[in-house]
Amino acid sequence: MDIISITPKLPVRDAGAALAYYAAALGAEVTQRYEHAGAVVFAELRRGALAVQVKDGDAVDPAPEPGRRSGVLLDVGTPDPDGLAEAFLAGGGEVVFPMADQPYGVRQGRIRDPFGHEWIIGSPNTMTPAQVQAALEDT
Repeated sequence: MDIISITPKLPVRDAGAALAYYAAALGAEVTQRYEHAGAVVFAELRRGALAVQVKDGDAVDPAPEPGRRSGVLLDVGTPDPDGLAEAFLAGGGEVVFPMADQPYGVRQGRIRDPFGHEWIIGSPNTMTPAQVQAALEDT
């Protein structure tokens, strides 16, 4: 079996605002957007091989509710985690965990976007699995 892609789909409140936020934070462009009855039922943002889909939440795919239901947790690797975190914060994101050098070999932090989804943003890991495990046991 061949898998062509796996793409996160983020249900949100106010997909129009979310698309603008994600496009700015990720440096991506909206490549598809379809609406029905005043709601975005499918939209896709792309930046190179990166794709993220967004839709207005509904009864089948509810949007996150701050304090009651969390959203999707996405893990993003980048050579500039501080810069990407700043882009997410500039659009209204909030720090869950501040950007810091972690004992397991990455610079990493977590941002909650204004739509309830959280993004773990970190540098690539250069440690071996054994080194990561040893570092975690030492903390």
